[in-house]
Amino acid sequence: MKTTWKSSIIVAALVVLLVAICLPGTSAREPRANRAAVERTREQVKMLDDVYKVAVVLITQHYVETEDDLPAGTAAKVLFAAIKEKGWHEVNLLDATGEPYNDENTPTDSFDIEAVKSLKGGATFVDSVIVRDGKKYLRAATPIPVVLEKCTMCHDNYKSAKEGEPIGILSYTVPIK
Repeated sequence: MKTTWKSSIIVAALVVLLVAICLPGTSAREPRANRAAVERTREQVKMLDDVYKVAVVLITQHYVETEDDLPAGTAAKVLFAAIKEKGWHEVNLLDATGEPYNDENTPTDSFDIEAVKSLKGGATFVDSVIVRDGKKYLRAATPIPVVLEKCTMCHDNYKSAKEGEPIGILSYTVPIK
């Protein structure tokens, strides 16, 4: 079969388009969002994730001694509600075991359900750009493994979790500016 230079150009253009769509951080996942702004938002989420997780570990280490003490997860959820109320961003603590501590920790939207699957499959960060009410947001999720023996005090089902396996996720919705 004889190929012309026009058909070669078309094939090359299709290959470039296919590669661009499949690469993370490209237009397939970032509908008309400024890539630099999306990358800044990703970095912001990663920083917030570190801060929140360090806070939960420190609270657990220093203040949780018995089942009657305020669990660090509960304290974190109160913090997350205050952050959302002030309009900064939204973050939710969600179950990844299939046995949530309470129903409000159950992933319910398609992003969170798919994020749990990806994070349990080994991903360390999952994200997607969405548009809500005409504004762009980064949806992102990170895994929460069991890092302290104390976590099993209130969550007996965590005892069977493999090392590093996510038992929960933090799910973020952060405005892209």
